Order: sequence, then C-alpha cells, then structure tokens
Amino acid sequence: LSQKGHEIVVVAPETRLQIKPSKNFILKLHPVPFTQKEMDENFQGFLKVILEEGSFLERFLKVYRGMKRLSALSISSCSHLLYNNELIRYLEESKF
Repeated sequence: LSQKGHEIVVVAPETRLQIKPSKNFILKLHPVPFTQKEMDENFQGFLKVILEEGSFLERFLKVYRGMKRLSALSISSCSHLLYNNELIRYLEESKF
C-alpha cells in the first residue's frame, strides 16, 4: 500500500505486546488504564499457567481465569479507544 502512495495508520494501545513503531506506517497510540508492566505480567502469567502441571480441572480453571483477565484488559483497551474523542476525530477527518 505504501508503495502505491497510501498512508498506513496503525491504531494501538500504549501498552501492547507485538506492535512496534516502524518507518512503514504511522503508529497512533491511545492511553489505557493499565501499565505495560501489568500487561506483561498478565500475559507471562497466562503462559506460565498453560505449562503448569496438575489435574485437568485445575489447569482448566487457571487458564480460564487467565483468559478472563487478558480479555478484561483487551475490552478496557477497546473502550478507551472508542471514548478517546481526539483520536476518533483524527480518524474521522482522515477518512480512516
């Protein structure tokens, strides 16, 4: 897309796992009510739980709780994006 002259905009929360700045796109960040440390700890904790030993039920419940925490962070991130009037205005004006 960029080779054809299109501007590429990536919208991401300030705390993110994978998206890193690049010269190939514009990175627009929006604030969230949790820190990068909290996000990393939840994700690492979830990965650790997956590899733990124990009964199927114990592991299932731990994985479920971990998914629930990560989902809550994701939902919170999305809602903070939608209520970020400045960023939404930018996206509307740029025909995002």
